[in-house]
Amino acid sequence: MIATETDTYQIDHARLREEQSSIIPTWLRELRERGLNRFTELGIPTTRDEEWRFTNIAPLLKKPFKVANGATPVGSQIDELIQQAALDDDFHRLVFVNGRFAEQWSMRHELPPGVILENLAESIRQNPDLIERRLTGEAELEHSAFLALNTAFIEDGAHISVPDGVVMDRPIHLIFLSVADEPSVSHPRNIVSLGKNSRATIVESYLGVEGPAYFTNAVTEIELGDSADMDHHKLQHEQPNALHVAATHVRQQASSKFRSHYFSFGGDLARNELTCALDGEAIECTLNGLYMPSGDQVMDCRTRIDHLQPHCNSYELYKGILDDRAKGVFNGKIYVHQDAQKTDAKQSNQAILLSDDAVIDTKPQLEIYADDVRCTHGATVGALDEKALYYLRSRGIPADFARTILIFAFANDVVQGVEVPAVRRRLESILLEERGLPDV
Repeated sequence: MIATETDTYQIDHARLREEQSSIIPTWLRELRERGLNRFTELGIPTTRDEEWRFTNIAPLLKKPFKVANGATPVGSQIDELIQQAALDDDFHRLVFVNGRFAEQWSMRHELPPGVILENLAESIRQNPDLIERRLTGEAELEHSAFLALNTAFIEDGAHISVPDGVVMDRPIHLIFLSVADEPSVSHPRNIVSLGKNSRATIVESYLGVEGPAYFTNAVTEIELGDSADMDHHKLQHEQPNALHVAATHVRQQASSKFRSHYFSFGGDLARNELTCALDGEAIECTLNGLYMPSGDQVMDCRTRIDHLQPHCNSYELYKGILDDRAKGVFNGKIYVHQDAQKTDAKQSNQAILLSDDAVIDTKPQLEIYADDVRCTHGATVGALDEKALYYLRSRGIPADFARTILIFAFANDVVQGVEVPAVRRRLESILLEERGLPDV
């Protein structure tokens, strides 16, 4: 449980000790203990911490969140959520309810030889040595309270491993659902590994059921071998009373390609951290994102790209559309290390404020320690173009419809970068329908 007693945050130590007493590998017990100890040392971040200066998470964590129990809920609510989340029956699908694998709603087609597509708890039982090698993140554990908290409660999530030279012909869809009758928290941990010259497309979707508040604290670790190629999509569409904190850590080897597409629509407060380490030559890294808070929502997007080796390219475009009293935060960091000569890095954050009460804090950053590079970064914040609105109105287009066209056009740069048709159609539907915009 995360609770507050005289402004002190605690976790449910009794529940953790009960889980630790079960038959689990020694290394996992020790890893959980390290996570628990580090979380206790760091505590919940406050606005006094530089990385959380613009996002006050403390009030939301005063709710008595309990670790969701292991029982899988049944009933029409899950079926409706699956229908809402599902993109294409041709996809491989792993479904997790309250952070735990739900076989009855999952669907795996025939897999190429050597591919692992299963839940983490099963992999720990069947191949603990492999998981021990792949559960990394020690450096990040030192600085991130929520990664430490996730590590303290490692239990389940997705485990995907694609061997050398294998091309996955179907996307893999990971669906994470929150369903509870009291405030609850889940800590999914995902491990993804692509071997040399392999390729895969992965989609993560996060949704929940209306009801008590809930907290999703997710971590995804991705390793790409030489010349591996990966498209990663994340659709965050939690319920309005949800807290969503997530971190994705990517490490790329020589000549690999990684493309991230992040879309944030739901939650009371949603914070997504994405870090990429370019640890080889001739790497390409592309980060695209779209966040659309409204009402009193807060959406915080953090990215960091570490150029560690020469001759690598990174491209980043994040866009925000903010309405009502919403708040957005963007902090994009590019670190060009001393050995990373011939780096080409471009970063841009663009935001539109649809209301006088909407707020955006944007902070693009460059730190360059090499002398032969091409790096640019920038941010723009503004309202809808009044001249463009006037032009559309002068052609007989109603005001609301004209605004819809301009908003859709602004977001379309990011949406059209998605190459999976089913994902792109879902995003267009959200843009046009679920944000209260008429269909164009």
